[in-house]
Amino acid sequence: MGIVQAKGMDSSRRKDAYSRFKQVPLDQMPAKVRRVVVDGLGRTKNDIVVKEVKSIFGAKNFQEMIHRTHDVKVRFEKLGLFRSIKIMVDNLKDSVSTDNYEVTFEVEELRRVSGGINTLIGTNDASLLLGMKLPNMFGRGEKSIFEYSHGTKTNRGQNFTFYAPLHGNPDTMFSSGVYQSSMEYPWSGYVETSRGTSIDFTLPSYFGSHCLRLEGVWRDLRALSRTTAFAVREQAGHTLKSSIKHEFVKDTRDDPIIPRHGFLLKIIDEYAGLGGNVEYLKNEIEFQGTKSLFFDCSVQMSLAGGMMKPLATNNELKINDRFFLGGPLTLRGFTLKGVGPHSDGNALGADTYWLAALHLYTPLPFRPGKGGFGELFRTHLFVNAGNLANLKLSDGPRGILNGLKSNYRVSYGGGIVLRMGRVARLELNYVVPLHICQGDSVNPGLQFGIGFVFL
Repeated sequence: MGIVQAKGMDSSRRKDAYSRFKQVPLDQMPAKVRRVVVDGLGRTKNDIVVKEVKSIFGAKNFQEMIHRTHDVKVRFEKLGLFRSIKIMVDNLKDSVSTDNYEVTFEVEELRRVSGGINTLIGTNDASLLLGMKLPNMFGRGEKSIFEYSHGTKTNRGQNFTFYAPLHGNPDTMFSSGVYQSSMEYPWSGYVETSRGTSIDFTLPSYFGSHCLRLEGVWRDLRALSRTTAFAVREQAGHTLKSSIKHEFVKDTRDDPIIPRHGFLLKIIDEYAGLGGNVEYLKNEIEFQGTKSLFFDCSVQMSLAGGMMKPLATNNELKINDRFFLGGPLTLRGFTLKGVGPHSDGNALGADTYWLAALHLYTPLPFRPGKGGFGELFRTHLFVNAGNLANLKLSDGPRGILNGLKSNYRVSYGGGIVLRMGRVARLELNYVVPLHICQGDSVNPGLQFGIGFVFL
């Protein structure tokens, strides 16, 4: 809640207040907020501040007043209005009744320009990120961010994004941006340069969060080397994709990296074909559920799947739109994108996949560093299974189900997981591929992985 201070009172008032605190529970102690003061405003607009603090005046007891004051502080932080917020609650001066209170917010606004150097972590890849931010640009929580990234595998990119809360609600966000990136995909033997623009609307609901994105991107795909397979080379060239995507997320996990309890449900639907020469319908779903057990152990089950199809008979799915499978954080025991159709060593991807995983997380043996550094580590035993294939919808539900069941892959193993803040996780596992298919690229034994998205 920040810093809560009570200003000095005369002796009679102090004794009276002490007696009331001692004898009456806070939820039964009458309180009425008569005045709210926000001290330290500069470029922040009065209307957004007034809108947020109005709820405090509706408090009917002392406990409710404290809770509402805390909620206002949290919303100020979500809007990105201030650098620091201190709260003081005091009896209203010149008031006969001790039930009347004054709430004061002492705020310090953010600097107009800020920047920094950070590290982005992907699946077995890291990038240096240079960023510049213009917070609270117009006084109502708007901000602009410019970022330039340079990866360890010659990946480069820059983007500019503008964010604005709608009607002063930090949970309802509008954003728009432009970007350019150049990325290598060595598992498929190509490099892609993308230039695009996007518009996003993020909307909360009782069931979860919704994000609607409109995107247009011009892509240039080139062979990475002379050894790139012909099946990849024939897709080289320019494509223009215009799409609309809806993403629903419900996340009740206590931690996004190594959760102890809660679940994640994510559903993504994308339609490409608003313009350009790329047309397809794509659907994905992911579920992850974790339950705490005895002795600080937990069990986790993860499921994921996706399917896509072209919308024109003469329009083949592009390799940079397809699904890929395999890697140290998804289907362990296989190389990165090493599962599914290949040509001359290059992964081609497919239009359908499914994944399943079961984990048992335990503390480190003998609990070294308990309550400190040791809490960042967990040991885990796991079983992974999945499949990646090209299926024909004309085969009907039974044919699709048989295609998903056939040629499945299974691996199992155990290892150590390190939580790197709330940003990423690092895994060192010993993995045994139990069931593989012809053409798969396996990685048995010790396998190292680092990233944010995992199954």
